[in-house]
Amino acid sequence: MAVGRFGVASSDRVAAVRATRLLETGPEEAFNRLTRLGSAILGTPMVALTVVDDVRSFLKGAPDPAVICGPDGTYESPVKDAACHLVIDAGDVVAIRDTAADARTRDLPQIHDFAAASWVGVPVQDPDGVVVGNFCAMDGVPRDWTDAEVAALRDLALAAAGEIALRLAVLAADEQAAEAAALAEVLEQSLVPTAPPEVPGVAIGTRFHAGGSGVEVMGDFYDVIPTPTGFGVVIGDVCGRGALAARATAMARAAVRTAAHSEADPVRVLGTVNEVLHAWFAGRVSFVTCAYATFTGPTTGSAWRVRVASAGHPPGFVRRAAGHVEQLDAGGLVLGLLEAAPIAAQDLELVAGDSLVLHTDGISEAHRAGDDEQLDEAGVIAALGSAAPGADADRLAEILAAAAYTQAGDTASDDAGVVVVRIAVA
Repeated sequence: MAVGRFGVASSDRVAAVRATRLLETGPEEAFNRLTRLGSAILGTPMVALTVVDDVRSFLKGAPDPAVICGPDGTYESPVKDAACHLVIDAGDVVAIRDTAADARTRDLPQIHDFAAASWVGVPVQDPDGVVVGNFCAMDGVPRDWTDAEVAALRDLALAAAGEIALRLAVLAADEQAAEAAALAEVLEQSLVPTAPPEVPGVAIGTRFHAGGSGVEVMGDFYDVIPTPTGFGVVIGDVCGRGALAARATAMARAAVRTAAHSEADPVRVLGTVNEVLHAWFAGRVSFVTCAYATFTGPTTGSAWRVRVASAGHPPGFVRRAAGHVEQLDAGGLVLGLLEAAPIAAQDLELVAGDSLVLHTDGISEAHRAGDDEQLDEAGVIAALGSAAPGADADRLAEILAAAAYTQAGDTASDDAGVVVVRIAVA
């Protein structure tokens, strides 16, 4: 067994595990939901989340933990008997097609107990990047784990890591309330990419600003997701703020990423997100508005096919290369309220110099305190139309965010977010 700085027996790693306060307790529904989502995506009955100290592996999530746990509601095993130590020591994905043929797993008691003929695990990290656990899947027959399946497990592990980070942040906030503003910034960085990712053929610009006092976690989010045919861009707005909104945000982002690995139609992706959120809210009055656009291409010349799905989200806009601005359709129902939410969709084509602009309602509904006059769609069109010819994605995002900030009189009470995707000019 490795005993390096971040190996199973590493004192630094064990201290990080204990700091999560997840040891000595049984599975929790926040993690069970993630494993159920993994089980549905991978089509395998056993998906598990464990946290691992130097001697034991504790089960923290499973699709149906009642069939695994003992009378006290917990399940643990010696770490030497479980495959999770392979992921802890490697600090990376471990995928085993045939456990009986692999020297690392063929004699492990836990592999035999679960009749696991194949196994794959990915690391779960704390905010400092220390591996504190393992998100794994097992099948009863030898199986070649695909890149898409591993990517889905990675995304679910990231969602689990986000939940752990939130819990650590709450503990820290209880101990040091004076650091609340810095804490909010750290949490938001885990929910909103710190910088737009680079995607070949396009440029992406963003602006996200927290309203109110600035010490609560934003409810607005976005993500850029690789898909089998190109990439997708999602933007959303969670009802409420703070820790509960952050958890809903993490759940929504994880569900979009997971569904997008195997589903090309953004309408079906948002349908999956609705199912996940509806089950997670479990009757609580909460919801998420969302727009998800998929980009396929370029197909002919520099043209990209774009399909925009909307679930109760403000309408997007297209700024054509010549400067003309077009408002897209909106529609659909917010996610999480009903078992089945209608999703609206619109197809369009973007060519070199065209930009798709998506935003949250903190932009279009920006207004001064005591004044009902909002920026509205007309103000969005005017702001985008005021940009100089050839304005890049970052400049368009900056102009629109500035227009909302001015409309709010520099005292925005709501979060505001903008994402611009501009097709590159050869």
